[in-house]
Amino acid sequence: MNQFADSFIQELSRYFEELTPNGLNQLNKFYASDATFKDPFNSVVGCQAIQQIFQHMFDTLEQPRFVITHQLFDAHQAFMCWDFLFSLKSSPKSTFKVKGSTHLLLTRNQEGLIKITSHRDYWDPAEEIYEKIPGIGAIFKWIKARSSAPQS
Repeated sequence: MNQFADSFIQELSRYFEELTPNGLNQLNKFYASDATFKDPFNSVVGCQAIQQIFQHMFDTLEQPRFVITHQLFDAHQAFMCWDFLFSLKSSPKSTFKVKGSTHLLLTRNQEGLIKITSHRDYWDPAEEIYEKIPGIGAIFKWIKARSSAPQS
């Protein structure tokens, strides 16, 4: 991997860790205009649609932020593990921590710049969020216990 690609990944990691609503207009610096984005709740195409996903995150959550814990990359893809920290606007004293990962497909555009063409987030909403909500959390924990293999 060349110095330019390494620099891109480092800058991208920093961008995600320092992301604010004002920084969303810089998304096209990293994403191709027709990039895809998929997570457990969304599936969209286009840089503007991806920007709306992140804007919704800031609109609905209190102090959301990513902490990149690991990253692997080569000339055509990157894989990042992260912790996503946030509070609910309705309950700002309760902090949630979601562990997940992102797989990115990368390409060089006509100008030779590296751009993300596919962004796929992997995380488990049941374990990371639903199980922590009073009331319904007990139901998800019960289902998980009934579905898991017996321990010897």
